[in-house]
Amino acid sequence: MTGTEKTTHFGFQTVEEDQKAGLVRGVFTSVASKYDVMNDLMSLGIHRVWKDAMMDWLAPRAGQHLLDVAGGTGDVAFRFLGRAGPGARATVLDLTASMLEEGQKRAEAENMADALDWTEGDAMALPFANNSFDVYTISFGIRNVTRIEEALSEAFRVLRPGGRLMVLEFSQIPNDLMQKAYDLYSFNVIPPMGKLVTGDRDSYQYLVESIRRFPDQDRFAAMIRAAGFEQVKYRNLSMGIAALHSGWKL
Repeated sequence: MTGTEKTTHFGFQTVEEDQKAGLVRGVFTSVASKYDVMNDLMSLGIHRVWKDAMMDWLAPRAGQHLLDVAGGTGDVAFRFLGRAGPGARATVLDLTASMLEEGQKRAEAENMADALDWTEGDAMALPFANNSFDVYTISFGIRNVTRIEEALSEAFRVLRPGGRLMVLEFSQIPNDLMQKAYDLYSFNVIPPMGKLVTGDRDSYQYLVESIRRFPDQDRFAAMIRAAGFEQVKYRNLSMGIAALHSGWKL
């Protein structure tokens, strides 16, 4: 590092900004084939409850077009289409080609391929026109973005007036003792589990570190407002282990 480059964090490491996307892509390329299995193991299946809670609050409607960013394996897009009804579409964007490939396999197996589009791309530079989507979702992905503010600005740009942003992300438990207990679990159980299931400890070490570096609920809500969204609210899930943030482009 020469001292002139802008830096960011990759877990607890400091890296040049232009390196982070490649490092994140490496993480998800490594774990893509076991990603859904590890989600179930790490959360004891609770991530499914959190995603259902996201859909409950979102209340998808017929004819809506969803953009699901960092949505590689299609979990959120499938839920959206299952609830939205006739004429709904979902576009899944992900930085990692192998994650999209896993999602496409699932779509074909679940007979949803016709209502889905798959795009490799970056949340900070979406390859879509202004005012293109009714709903923008990102689940457990925004903490991996190099410049979160730019991703939120892009979300605002591509949503139609009246469109809705919804973010599901790991967050902070507002009880210090419980947060310490959760940290003990995260740092001592998840990386070894990742090694056992995927053969890759380092990727899951990054994932738990990235959770601890992510802004808390109120700070992140302020970032969403700064991007132009209104009626910004959040709901804690499982005591704050995860949180749902909602905002509207009005």
